Amino acid sequence: MSYAVDSSVPSVTRAQRVAGMILSGLVIAFLVFDGVIKLVPLSVVTETMAGLGYSADPALARLLGVITLSCAILYAIPRTSVLGAILLTGLLGGAITTHLRVGSPIFSHLLFGVYLGVIAWGGLYLRYEAVRKMIPFFQRSF
Repeated sequence: MSYAVDSSVPSVTRAQRVAGMILSGLVIAFLVFDGVIKLVPLSVVTETMAGLGYSADPALARLLGVITLSCAILYAIPRTSVLGAILLTGLLGGAITTHLRVGSPIFSHLLFGVYLGVIAWGGLYLRYEAVRKMIPFFQRSF
């Protein structure tokens, strides 16, 4: 089986790959931190969950921690990073919806999921030519 190279999608340079790894590393670090504090769970986690209208049950916090860490692990492994980003996008969509429902501040809380999602997908875009083909920002000439 052979693959045709699409010259309208530029190949990934070393600098772009490094920048993508840095962005992805920041996302992974945040997700691991977020997942671990939910596994414990710290009192700030259960109090925040109650403030957002969810049960303050530590079991729910642990479940969210497992889901978050699962997304982080899948995103961190190169072979499954796109799957991890897709699942992370769903997780962040739920967080955005929760903040929208309770009337959280827009730029610091509501849009944080958007910021994190853009950084996550931006990291993949910079690292992988296949993602660039799926999300083409360059006009193809016919």
